[in-house]
Amino acid sequence: MKKLLAVLLAALMLFSFAACGGKTNTDANTNTDAPAASDLADIKAKGKLVIGYTEFAPMNYYDADGNFIGFETDFAKAVCAELGVEAEFQLIKWSTKETELNSKAIDCIWNGMTIDNDRFEAFSISTPYMANKQVLVVRAEDADKYTTAEAMKGVAVVAEQESAGETVITKDAFFAEASYTGVVDMATALKEVKAKTAEACVVDYVTSIGMLGEGTDYADLVVVDSLSFADEQYGIAFRKGSDITAEVNAAITTLVNNGKLAEIAADYKLTEQIIAK
Repeated sequence: MKKLLAVLLAALMLFSFAACGGKTNTDANTNTDAPAASDLADIKAKGKLVIGYTEFAPMNYYDADGNFIGFETDFAKAVCAELGVEAEFQLIKWSTKETELNSKAIDCIWNGMTIDNDRFEAFSISTPYMANKQVLVVRAEDADKYTTAEAMKGVAVVAEQESAGETVITKDAFFAEASYTGVVDMATALKEVKAKTAEACVVDYVTSIGMLGEGTDYADLVVVDSLSFADEQYGIAFRKGSDITAEVNAAITTLVNNGKLAEIAADYKLTEQIIAK
């Protein structure tokens, strides 16, 4: 009887040890051996790339006939054609772009996004494809008025929240004594100046090409030509570590080599800004 009990106890202990060992191995596999999520596979499976954007010319906007056009619009469609998926555009608030991307509400931020150190750390960023800078926009009658830091004392200045323009205003000594207010997007910044609720705004130079001048809604606004701030480059932001970035970079190279990117840039008077090779 004692021998039988000993055998049963030994068997029970062996079973318990094996069971515990099996659980440990399963947990280890779950923690270390599970394959990383593939954005590329997800995008291919759903057949579309969801692109986060804000509306401003000449990048993403509606023309007089209600057609959704723009340099970024056409560029994104061309890249998606190379990837074999559709481009789906989703309007976002620029101030919440990182949340939108990391929650997977969108697959990328593709909207004249300036590459800076913080974004380089936070995102996986494509090949730079366009040069830009920040410029000061005022009403035409004030073109010679706001040209020095002293002249900016107490002046109401606006820029898009979380934008490169906001960074310039909050960090450049030229604006040290200006009165700054953030707004939802660059189009709103221009509207504030036009409506005289602000005296000046800081926007992308590329935006000024598309939205100012004869025949536009802002023909009475001008860039202060003697000033420019923060030479920049644009890139497309994906989630950190994403495997879609390399595929998009390859597609950009194809569009450079076959002339399609240059063709799109010419349509929006942006030929001189293209830097992708």
